[in-house]
Amino acid sequence: MIEVKDLTKRYSTRLAVDHITFKAPEGEVVGLLGPNGAGKTTTMRMLTGFMPPTSGSASIAGIDILEDSLAARAKVGYLPERVPVYPDMTVEGYVLFWAKLRGAKAPRKQTAAVLERVNLADRSKTLVRNLSKGMRQRLGLAQALVHNPPVMILDEPTIGIDPQQVIEVRDTVRSLAQGHTVLFSTHILSEAEQVCDRVVIINHGKIVAQGKPAELRKKLQPDLHLYVQIDKLTSKEIEKLLKSIPQVENVQKAGDGYNVRVKKNADIRTELIDRALRAGGSIQEMRPVIATLENVFLDIVGKEDV
Repeated sequence: MIEVKDLTKRYSTRLAVDHITFKAPEGEVVGLLGPNGAGKTTTMRMLTGFMPPTSGSASIAGIDILEDSLAARAKVGYLPERVPVYPDMTVEGYVLFWAKLRGAKAPRKQTAAVLERVNLADRSKTLVRNLSKGMRQRLGLAQALVHNPPVMILDEPTIGIDPQQVIEVRDTVRSLAQGHTVLFSTHILSEAEQVCDRVVIINHGKIVAQGKPAELRKKLQPDLHLYVQIDKLTSKEIEKLLKSIPQVENVQKAGDGYNVRVKKNADIRTELIDRALRAGGSIQEMRPVIATLENVFLDIVGKEDV
């Protein structure tokens, strides 16, 4: 439904988006994940026709964004990072305006249906200026949905709203997969893991990894991770003991214990128990640590970029 090939955007000497290629299939929620300044918004602006690419190509629902920009844009519902609203209009009037502008069939019926879908039906007569930021985000979703486009492109839809409203917006985004292809950008790792079928990780304008969250965890962090808590030994003694095991690659303090990364296909648990006992220690806890998307992300882009 969205196909991007070697898409590039250059500003003078700065390469904001560097030959990226990815697909967002029909009915999937695909997250464009990366730190601030990675090139996410620039990518979305090119896909929605707000700016032309320097080179490369992209299509929306089979329509090339350069060869037939108007037709491609008609297939997209776009929610920018800052929602463009008219404060003196009512909620219903604003969405109805967009329904007519987009050429929706039965615009009043569509307006009522979409307000119900984003939980704003009870606010239909409220002036936009009196809405909270979270409600304005949902209003932005309503205007993007009102013409029932096959593709939804959402730029940081949960930024700057309170936790309860974040949950509501995430639930709405997740439900959009029923009938739409959704591409949304975020720098919030937990959000991508909860909402996305697939993620595309972008850093410094380049795609550095893409796939399903579970696949990325397995592919990029295949090693065994253990959390170990040992009593009766000092911190220095514990670190020395852990690092003395040849298969151990990395040891990091984590609360009252340590996260231990082990080489691929290695299992140190029996040896660790034996060494701890011989050193006079007592193992209070030892368990595998399941890699999260956050672990993968930090490994790829580095903590300094987040």
